[in-house]
Amino acid sequence: MKIVFLDAKTIGDDVSLDAFTEFGEFVTYPTTSKKQTLEHIGDAQIVLTNKVVIDKDVMDECPNLKLICIVATGMNNVDLDYAASKGIEVKNAAGYSTASVTQLTFTLALYLIAQSRFYDDFVKSSGWANSGLFTNVERPFWELKDKKWGIIGFGTIGKNVAKVADAFGANVSYYSTSGANNDSSHTRMELDEMLKTCDVISIHAPLNEKTNGLIKKPQLDLMKKGAVLLNLGRGGIVDESDLADAIDNNGLLAGIDVVATEPINIDNKLLHVKNKDNLAMTPHIAWASVEARVELMKIVAQNIKSFLESK
Repeated sequence: MKIVFLDAKTIGDDVSLDAFTEFGEFVTYPTTSKKQTLEHIGDAQIVLTNKVVIDKDVMDECPNLKLICIVATGMNNVDLDYAASKGIEVKNAAGYSTASVTQLTFTLALYLIAQSRFYDDFVKSSGWANSGLFTNVERPFWELKDKKWGIIGFGTIGKNVAKVADAFGANVSYYSTSGANNDSSHTRMELDEMLKTCDVISIHAPLNEKTNGLIKKPQLDLMKKGAVLLNLGRGGIVDESDLADAIDNNGLLAGIDVVATEPINIDNKLLHVKNKDNLAMTPHIAWASVEARVELMKIVAQNIKSFLESK
């Protein structure tokens, strides 16, 4: 059995992949470009991919392929229908990153709310040492207690974020992007009402036909000055150009972990906002705590084991 991991660099060097060697010959590539995909898969029966696309053309040229393990929850990089027609099993991994995504959600929120960039720079630039005062309240900040926190996408991660927001004393509501979620523990709201009333809004939804372009200028214009928008779902849900304008012109604060094109384009307007203190960005790392990545690879290994035992 030959197993190939097409983009092992996405998992990092601090997570062991030794468990995969027990299944057969295990080959890893740090990255795989579109032109390298066929060459790297070769005659492998099992392929691991995080974001490398495996489409109809790839499957047709790799007749030995029997199992595609997506090293993530999202499955949009594999043509699932065609894989099924070819008898190729596709397995993803779910549930490994709930705590990690929740933690980064609050990391970004609190960084922005507490004006952390400003106060950190104030101290390190000797501003405090030279101020003559024991404190500095030049940049007001506020508490989450009694504030309104809205959640877009109320799946496993959204519900976990709600629990933590509850612990801070926030008043939590949610918008169901599918329209099917009715959770009695929190208030369900329509999107426009949530945008108008909430102090913090966090996005934890997948990218699909209902969420693509969900938040654009008309929606951003509804939000209160000083409100915080957090996107830890998928790029494409929020129009990044409109968001940059809202940060500079509407007093909006934003914490962004995902963008429509990754890695981010150098001309993305978010990289050029004037009000830099109102924007915090991370490079799609919400899913990627050490613990989450270890758990992810355990799930992938179990997926392979289950597949082999079923044959």
